[in-house]
Order: sequence, then C-alpha cells, then structure tokens
Amino acid sequence: MPRAACASARKALTVQPRRTFPRTARLTKPVEYRRVFEESIRSSDSAFTVLARRRSGPEVSGPRLGLAISRKCARHATTRNRIKRVVRESFRHMRDRLPGVDIIVLCRPAATSLSNAELATALDRHWQRIMRQCANS
Repeated sequence: MPRAACASARKALTVQPRRTFPRTARLTKPVEYRRVFEESIRSSDSAFTVLARRRSGPEVSGPRLGLAISRKCARHATTRNRIKRVVRESFRHMRDRLPGVDIIVLCRPAATSLSNAELATALDRHWQRIMRQCANS
C-alpha cells in the first residue's frame, strides 16, 4: 500500500467531530457582558463563579462564552492563560449540549492551585447546573 494511502486511512479512523470556538460563540461587546452581569443565574464553587443568562429571539444560535479571569485571581499571566485555555476547551466540548445562553466564567484564587483535570471537572459541574437551571426557568 502506498504511503499516502496509509496516512489517509489512519486519518479517516481518527476523525473527530470539529469542535471550534468561532467568534459567534464568544461574548465580544461590553454591552453583552453587562447584560449577563445585571441579570443572571449563578453557579459557584471554590474555583469558579459562572454567570449565565438565557438568550431569546430569532438570532439565538447557541451558547456564547465570555471570560473574566482577573489578575487579582491569578497573578501571573501564564496562570491566567492556562485557566482560560481549560475553560475554552471545556466549553468547546459542551457547546452542542448547552442551551442558548450567554455565559461568563469568573476565576477565584483557589483555581490557580488546581490541576487542569480538576479545573475541567469543576467546569463540567457548572455546565450541568446551568443546563438544569435553564431547563427549570
């Protein structure tokens, strides 16, 4: 079998659903953040506070994520960036299951001492709470 055929066969076996983070899945404007901060469903633990606000209207296509990882929470930029990467990755995996909500994730100082796996587990619990609370309201 030619080398190119082997490579394409291997690639075909490992095809994963495409989980991207397009601009349409982000909160980009201050007014969007303000709306969530003013009226939201809250979910908190020692690592994160997650705020969510249900979206309505014909333009609702899915959940959107905003991050507010402050220097007060994580002093070093590398730590803030690590936390943001974990949050975005967790959101990408849950995006197709979340309802049409705007979500803001706020960091707490305890998050800096947790591993990536522990952060992902905490976020999974928050996503589940948001889905339950949005289903009830």
